[in-house]
Amino acid sequence: VTVATTRPETYFGDTAIAVNANDPERARFIGKSVKLPFVNRVIKVIADDYVVVPDPKSDEPKAKYASGFLKVTPAHDPNDWLIGQRHNLDIINVMAPDASISADHGWEDVGDATPFLGLSREDARQAVVDAFKGKGLLRETKPYAHSVGHSYRSHVAIEPYLSDQWYCKVTDDRLRGSAQRALKPEQRSEASTEAWPESKPGETVGDAKMTMYPARYAKTYETWHDNLRDWCISRQLWWGHRIPIWYVHSEVDQVELPSDVTDSRDIQRLGNALHREQLDKAIEKTISYLRACGLNDSDFNIRETDDFRFEVCARTELAANSLDAFVEFTRSHELVTRDDPRHGQAAQFEVSGFPSATRAASDLEDATFSFDRDPDVLDTWFSSALWPLSTMGWPDADAAGKDTGIDDFAHLLAAFNPTSVLCTAREIITLWVSRMVMFNRLFMEQDGNPPKLPYKDVFIHAMIQDGDGRKMSKSLGNGVDPLDIIHSHGTDAMRFTLVQMTTQTQDVRMPVQADPETGKNTSPKFDVGRNFCNKLWNASRFAIGMLASDPPTPGIPIEPEQLSLTDRWMLSRIAGATTVINGALKTYQFKDYADALYDLLWRDFCDWYLEAIKPTIKDDANQRAVLRLALDAILRLLHPVAPFITEAVFERLREIPMREIDRFSFASTKADDTLCQSGWPAPEPGLRDEPAEEAFSRVQALVTSIREVRASNQVPPKRRITLHATKELAADVARWSPLVETLAGVEAISTDAPAGPAAAFTFEGAEHKLSNLADAVDAGAERERLTKQIAELDGSIAKVEGRLSNPGYVERAPEKLVNETRAQLEQLKADRATTAKALEDLA
Repeated sequence: VTVATTRPETYFGDTAIAVNANDPERARFIGKSVKLPFVNRVIKVIADDYVVVPDPKSDEPKAKYASGFLKVTPAHDPNDWLIGQRHNLDIINVMAPDASISADHGWEDVGDATPFLGLSREDARQAVVDAFKGKGLLRETKPYAHSVGHSYRSHVAIEPYLSDQWYCKVTDDRLRGSAQRALKPEQRSEASTEAWPESKPGETVGDAKMTMYPARYAKTYETWHDNLRDWCISRQLWWGHRIPIWYVHSEVDQVELPSDVTDSRDIQRLGNALHREQLDKAIEKTISYLRACGLNDSDFNIRETDDFRFEVCARTELAANSLDAFVEFTRSHELVTRDDPRHGQAAQFEVSGFPSATRAASDLEDATFSFDRDPDVLDTWFSSALWPLSTMGWPDADAAGKDTGIDDFAHLLAAFNPTSVLCTAREIITLWVSRMVMFNRLFMEQDGNPPKLPYKDVFIHAMIQDGDGRKMSKSLGNGVDPLDIIHSHGTDAMRFTLVQMTTQTQDVRMPVQADPETGKNTSPKFDVGRNFCNKLWNASRFAIGMLASDPPTPGIPIEPEQLSLTDRWMLSRIAGATTVINGALKTYQFKDYADALYDLLWRDFCDWYLEAIKPTIKDDANQRAVLRLALDAILRLLHPVAPFITEAVFERLREIPMREIDRFSFASTKADDTLCQSGWPAPEPGLRDEPAEEAFSRVQALVTSIREVRASNQVPPKRRITLHATKELAADVARWSPLVETLAGVEAISTDAPAGPAAAFTFEGAEHKLSNLADAVDAGAERERLTKQIAELDGSIAKVEGRLSNPGYVERAPEKLVNETRAQLEQLKADRATTAKALEDLA
């Protein structure tokens, strides 16, 4: 048969040939035997669905390449290992730890393969191919591109190798099941809830308490645990937490057997007895030594293994230090003090403090066994999984407190475990989030305590990519250094930009370009943050300047009903924004938080409020009080996203007295000396003033319409114009005065028709006109403006009509919303008719 392979040397470790039972041409070989070349090992042909059925016409590369026969080498391929487990195949390792071909690590039937021993895996592969050619066994070779894992440091191909490793049984219900039960019920699937039901009431805390944001990542978390395998936690590295296991090896070969014992069975029986005697003696002395060091049985575990040896597992730091000193003694036959420079941390206790331990160790001088620590270290993620509790002094908070000088370290563990939120990336949900939850719930359950979560919320942030959708990396040179952005734009500008980019999507893009002046990478997105921070700084200076000349006078709280429309509108906008911001922060909707801040500061406070109060603030003490409170509240809402600028502004603002306003307060704090310690704005719901917001929105719409006419007619900003309005609108403008006059540059309001040239505009379905725009109105420009306005109204009408013509919208949408849409359509049609008439009159 022809068997496909890309690693010919592993023929020495083959234990079966597999075929797919659905392949009639090859299924007939199932149950027959095959003899391997060179080693002459006879192996069975077995059936397994993993084998790809060959198909030259298939678009699948494996099907085109496959022979239909798969050699199974369980010791040298992860997939073959699984096949071997399913079929109970032999596991034959043909390599030494240096990846050379060797018969010293589990391979006995070398046969005619002796010439290959000692060769590197690369040389062995070519040698096997040459040997196949020489024996006439090579049918053909085909080029085949496939994926082979490479070390990210050395870039060398990773060779699968069978070795002894330590595993953590994470499939145990106390780990995997506990992690599944940690999720809130609304984020768990029905299948998971049935597989790992919640604990009984009163049995545990922490069940159904953890929430993933965005919620879709709960599925990633849950699926990972559903398909979890036991975790290999040992690593062959030079750094990391060493595995706390020590081995004792019996050296029975050093003991002479009686000369009259010649029978092999008696020799074996006597040898086993000597092994047993030495093992018992070693265990007894080890336990005696550890107890002499002040340890209890709960500080260590002892387990016998094969080959007459035992393992000791340290459960406490003192046990580990004592065992390390024990190892050192077996090597040097002396115990050294903590300060001895020869051995560093070999002995972690003073000999004088352990006289019994010294005697116990001295008794080992003639013992026939050796004592060594496992050379492996724990997986990095195993160590990282302990972060939520080990950083707080676990497992011995009292000892940790003494080492750090903290009086009550146990209080820290109680106060900050669980923490509020973990902010991380989606790629380590399985690597870190899962393991922190499992370990925290398991280890914090000790001593009769119920299992606890490491944190209540998990926020998965988006991955920032470059403008082409590639992951930022140093090798590609498409990344942005935060320090460069801080230097060019400022810390707060970078912070605001990143918060505004933090959407609920999986990835966000940031166009990257080189700064022409510095050559360093930057992004135009940070300009938005810089402009926002500049706006904050300039508006704050302007407001403080107005307040400093005539500060508010403290007194009884001001009733909002006593305030002007502008002030009531500003307070209402702050109250509404605070509600939106609180909701956004609670659910980690950071973009919504940034957008609400942008609208409140830039549009409401700067564009409208500051401009509206310019002519009245000097003569209105209540308005100065509102300005002082409004700026203070905005700074506090902005502080998490722009801490440096807001803190600097607050240093000046806090010197200006504040007069309280009824129904507006700040959450109580210890002190208001710094903004970061100040209370969060807490306006009462009753401060929302919908009539004021509705009236002011009419002012904004009217002013915007007038500004558009001014812009289209190129009216200079300082020129004062005349508004010719209906009696109803004129009465409203007079009631709002001086808002329209100030914001739109209106000098007079008249209910009479203009005597000379004028420009018409539509507002709330009625035609109004503006005069005194210039010495003469450009009829051509006015006609162009009205024509453009009609086109825009036609587009809006078409959209609304399309919405109302959709049965799904009319039947399913709330009745109130449908009625509002119909009213909007009628208003648009009225505006179009008025504008069309103005265009007709102009002609």
